[in-house]
Amino acid sequence: MARRINWIAPGDINAFFGLTLDNVANLLLIVGLLSTLYNFPASFAVRWMVPGTALGVLLGDLLYFWMALELAKKSGRSDVTAMPLGLDTPSTFGMVFFVLGPAFREAQSRTLDELQAATYAWHIGMCSLFYSGLFKMACALVSNWVRQRIPRAGLLGSLAAIALVLISFLPLMDILAYPVVGMLSLAIILTTLVARVPFPGRWPGAMAAVVVAGALYYLLRAFGAIPPPESAGFEPSEAWFPTEWLAAFGLQWMEALPEAARYLPIVLPFALGTVVGGIDCTESAAAAGDEYPTGKIIGVEALATLVAAFCGGVIQTTPYIGHPAYKAMGGRAAYTLATALFVGGAGLIGYFGYLYIWIPKAAAFPILIFVGLEITAQSFHAVPRRHYTAVALACVPALAFLALNFAEQVLSHTGKTFDQLGDEALQRNLMTLRLLSNGFIVTSLIWASALAAIVDRRLTLAGSYFAVAAVLTLFGVIHSPLPGGAAFLPWSLAPADRHWVFQYATAYAVASGTFFLWSWWLATTPEGAEPADHGPNS
Repeated sequence: MARRINWIAPGDINAFFGLTLDNVANLLLIVGLLSTLYNFPASFAVRWMVPGTALGVLLGDLLYFWMALELAKKSGRSDVTAMPLGLDTPSTFGMVFFVLGPAFREAQSRTLDELQAATYAWHIGMCSLFYSGLFKMACALVSNWVRQRIPRAGLLGSLAAIALVLISFLPLMDILAYPVVGMLSLAIILTTLVARVPFPGRWPGAMAAVVVAGALYYLLRAFGAIPPPESAGFEPSEAWFPTEWLAAFGLQWMEALPEAARYLPIVLPFALGTVVGGIDCTESAAAAGDEYPTGKIIGVEALATLVAAFCGGVIQTTPYIGHPAYKAMGGRAAYTLATALFVGGAGLIGYFGYLYIWIPKAAAFPILIFVGLEITAQSFHAVPRRHYTAVALACVPALAFLALNFAEQVLSHTGKTFDQLGDEALQRNLMTLRLLSNGFIVTSLIWASALAAIVDRRLTLAGSYFAVAAVLTLFGVIHSPLPGGAAFLPWSLAPADRHWVFQYATAYAVASGTFFLWSWWLATTPEGAEPADHGPNS
């Protein structure tokens, strides 16, 4: 007689709320950031972008649910926990700030109307997701090779930069807009999910944060202590059974593939980050007792990303860090099935419109703080102690993006550009911020990788990283002086912009040459033959 598979347990309730709220928060971010920062039509995002994005989660979690059942059958165990999958939070910020938002503004600058500009940005987003899916599918075949060749301090350092500076900081603007509500939700999230202190009544921490803080929000609104929210730009009933996303099947969006290729320096590092993260997640699951094939885990996230792209999605899916935590909660496989159905239904049936209206961001966004802190902690935990400085260095270019973002918001209200400011020192400082901010994901990866190589006394490798940086600078992949970080051909730039580019490229070339010479000196000098003292945990 076949052994009964225990794929559902009480712990799935807690796991479901944690995984679902994380995904819902990312959907809220897509619509909220686009509409707030770029005046992107919220109704378009809800009816065109959200359904396909949610469908990627539906497919991915269903496949991980099936893989858990197969593992349970094969192993004969009743405690198998499914791998969690959801929308990649770093990519959510990255796509909004560096792809969708800039593409929408660029289309508006071409005098396209709002609907045409939104459609253009949607097409660019789908193309970017398509490129990500293809890249991840290729990586699934060589996942272990990729892991060995990409310096962990560089890749995880760039993810830590996004996690700490963007994911953990920017949501604070919404959380502390209503500090009483937001601080209460954040306190519950950090206490239950970080410190693992049970909430009274054994409520799942994520659910408790939203319910308790949400109830306080509506109580304060009832007594007039909190003003009513601004208009969402659409009525929730308009989101029911959206059909506009089906236009993606016409494949007109593929005409934008050549234009979307210029966003590859932004898109591919995010895709690579989910690949390496997926490998790490697979290893952590194995350490917890659930052995999943690495290639299949990466293949599923790649397939889900590709399917989402063909259905109008704009954010990639990824295995979530925290399989051991879901297992410790007592979760089995049911939580991924429930998450798949809930998130997929939110987008395809359309009740996401009500979630967007009803769930206060101050109550929901603290889960993003937890995600950002977890990614940052994991980045330090997964690298040798001697590379901590490299991970920290990776965060610096992201700080420039943060500073530039607020500076540009202030300038936009004055109606001025950098060139129209009278103070030359201020102009120079703002241009430096722009140069450091544009392409900061790749910059962070290169800087951290180079510093890790320096710490390991591999100066030739460090020189090679700086040589690559010099070439990338010449084409605007990093340190672009143009608004929005557009890539370019060096000879096409205005003289003033070309001056900045050549200065930065020359700086990297000089540093590269210095490291090559230094490495040669070390190889020919007795003092240079001594290896650095790296203990087993250093």
